[in-house]
Amino acid sequence: MPIRTACLGAALMLAATTTALAQGAPQVVREEVGNRVSENIPVIPADLLERLNRYQNTRGASANGWTRDGCLLLSTRFSETSQVHRACQPMGMREQLTFYPEPVPGALAAPAASGRDGFVFSKDVGGDEFSQLHWFDLQSREVSLLTDGKRSQNRGAVFSDDGRQLAYSSTSRNGKDTDIWVRDMQAGTARAVVTEGGSWFPMDFSPDGKRLLVSRYVSIAESHPGEVDIASGELTLFPVDGDQAAFGGFAYAPDGESVYYVSDEPLEGQAQEFLTLRHHDPRSGRVEVLSADIPWDVSEFTLSEDGRHLAFVSNEDGIGKLHVLALPSHRPVALPELPVGLAYGLSFSADGTKLALSINSATSPSDAYVIDLAARSLTRWTRSEVGGLDADGFVAPSLVHFPTFDQVDGQPRMIPAFYYRPANVPAGKKLPVVVQIHGGPESQARPVFSPTTQFLVNELGMAVLVPNVRGSAGYGKTYLALDNAAKREDSVRDIGALLDWVGTRPELDSGRVGVYGGSYGGYMVLASMMHYPERIRAGVDIVSISHFGTFLKNTEDYRRHLRRAEYGDETDPAMAAIFEEISPLNGASKITSPLFVAQGKNDPRVPWTEAEQIVQAVRGNGQPVWYLLFNDEGHGFRKKTNSD
Repeated sequence: MPIRTACLGAALMLAATTTALAQGAPQVVREEVGNRVSENIPVIPADLLERLNRYQNTRGASANGWTRDGCLLLSTRFSETSQVHRACQPMGMREQLTFYPEPVPGALAAPAASGRDGFVFSKDVGGDEFSQLHWFDLQSREVSLLTDGKRSQNRGAVFSDDGRQLAYSSTSRNGKDTDIWVRDMQAGTARAVVTEGGSWFPMDFSPDGKRLLVSRYVSIAESHPGEVDIASGELTLFPVDGDQAAFGGFAYAPDGESVYYVSDEPLEGQAQEFLTLRHHDPRSGRVEVLSADIPWDVSEFTLSEDGRHLAFVSNEDGIGKLHVLALPSHRPVALPELPVGLAYGLSFSADGTKLALSINSATSPSDAYVIDLAARSLTRWTRSEVGGLDADGFVAPSLVHFPTFDQVDGQPRMIPAFYYRPANVPAGKKLPVVVQIHGGPESQARPVFSPTTQFLVNELGMAVLVPNVRGSAGYGKTYLALDNAAKREDSVRDIGALLDWVGTRPELDSGRVGVYGGSYGGYMVLASMMHYPERIRAGVDIVSISHFGTFLKNTEDYRRHLRRAEYGDETDPAMAAIFEEISPLNGASKITSPLFVAQGKNDPRVPWTEAEQIVQAVRGNGQPVWYLLFNDEGHGFRKKTNSD
């Protein structure tokens, strides 16, 4: 069916729906096929499906560490869901190791010194995020359950250096608090070692396996690190300068006494904007800042098992930059040139001579690479498929900045955004615009490969703008806090400023702007449609918050206190009043453009009732709404058929 015919059919369906509303007739056309429930969604044109399918068949591969025999564990999808594979040579065959209908997001290989040949992995059921940990034995190919197998969330696994102990976080005690458990991998027994209440995570075992670095996460701006004696369970919290700071990774140095860590803790009484990599020796009391010359966040780091090197990644305006230091001197190690993009998933080989990592860019899906440190060489281990498309036609974004409503030092505050623009646009042609808004809200939009974005740009001729509104991570702690609690709608005003900027661009059509986002980004979609109805033509809202009060009431118990730290406490009458004022559910009468809402029934973060209530409220205004629900998904769509 030609696309124009299908669009006409969709328009007629929407017109008929509006007429039915006016006449008081039933307005919902509901269809249930397997796990898919849809309401009022028109038939998709076959031609559109065929073109889109090539983009949907792109896939990436992420490095997950080394096995004892020098093979790389990989996370990649060859059918319906991502599973664990391994490759034993560059560009070699990817052997699939796990075969489950549910996604297996990654793997943790046992340390080489353990003598154990295998890895730990997690999986949930239908996206409910009650993930259980499993052990995969590479010799016998047998899988054994490591956690309780009940309605609990288990994650953050960390091996001791000798592989005899496995620490992990679990909500199994009461379903609300995240405790730290340690499992004896030989005896097959586990016990809780931290049950202080709140959200605790294991960070690293001491070299002798007797102590464990831990951290209590309060919010993206506040964590409290410490150390627990595993035998006695005695917990010692480390002092935090300024009483509150953000902390990232924490690891023992090879000497077992000093530590490496990432934090924005004040230094010599001076506040710090960014997360820097530091080395602290408690014997001397000295703190050395190892990334002091990099005015950006350090996103991750890892140490080699032989204690000779440390690798870390800095997030520089959305681009990941790799650094390697020799230990204990902390001298930089010269590296080969890497592709520009995001670098992540660092892991050293057992002998410490090689470093594996994943690299993703706006024009290429993730792939695994290996650096030979002595030879300063970079070898690509996987080459992921792009649906048979010509990758040279993919579009890389430019980084732009637009002024918003407030000022910094007497000048307009500038908001960063990635701008994807179709190639070879005829002179005088105005492009329709899609604004993609990230979730979190403490996340950061980065120039990663997105088949959806490439399809919109290359096939539909749309411009795509991906802003990092206030509250986004990666731009310092001040910027991160600009949307907290009562300042929530200031981030929505940033979208209004972006719409103003679109109006100044001669190549962009300010009369054809759509908004698209998931989770908190979905809230931003609804709020933007509510505040700028005359400037937004359509919205796509995925797994989003529609009312902060009902969201906080119905989210899973183990998440509630974490979200209150960001959004505010709904039990506080003053905050509850703000929620009533800003929540899209209460402003649904202002949403006058077509809306598409998609949701997973098993979502533990944003319950499906948030979608149901906004759909009903907007339809109650006589506005057309398409609604899609999957009974076998959670917070997003991880199965290829559902994603399609």
